[in-house]
Amino acid sequence: QVQLVESGGGLVQAGGSLGLSCAASGSIFSIYTMGWYRQAPENQRELVASITRGLITKYADSVKGRFTISRDNAKNTVYLQMNSLKPEDTAVYYCAATDKIRSVVLSNPEYWGQGTQVTVSS
Repeated sequence: QVQLVESGGGLVQAGGSLGLSCAASGSIFSIYTMGWYRQAPENQRELVASITRGLITKYADSVKGRFTISRDNAKNTVYLQMNSLKPEDTAVYYCAATDKIRSVVLSNPEYWGQGTQVTVSS
């Protein structure tokens, strides 16, 4: 029903910045919440940030003050601006979305992007 296409990612030095984009297409009219997960090889998949249609946001404690999630409803696109990057931010970042809940908590998204690698060097 919904396709998520990610762009961005790459290699950056510690302290640097990267921006990720995720464009939704298909049956997107009822999407309530979009967000970003990440998964490092030794870790569980972690919800990094999420944003509702009404632009309410939520962040993992580990990224508060450094990452900013935003959303352009007209373009059906969600962004993740990552500043002051640390080596521990290294992970595959996945865009995700849901039309099943009306909450900023993106606990069980049914739509996923392919993932994009973010690597932060020390």
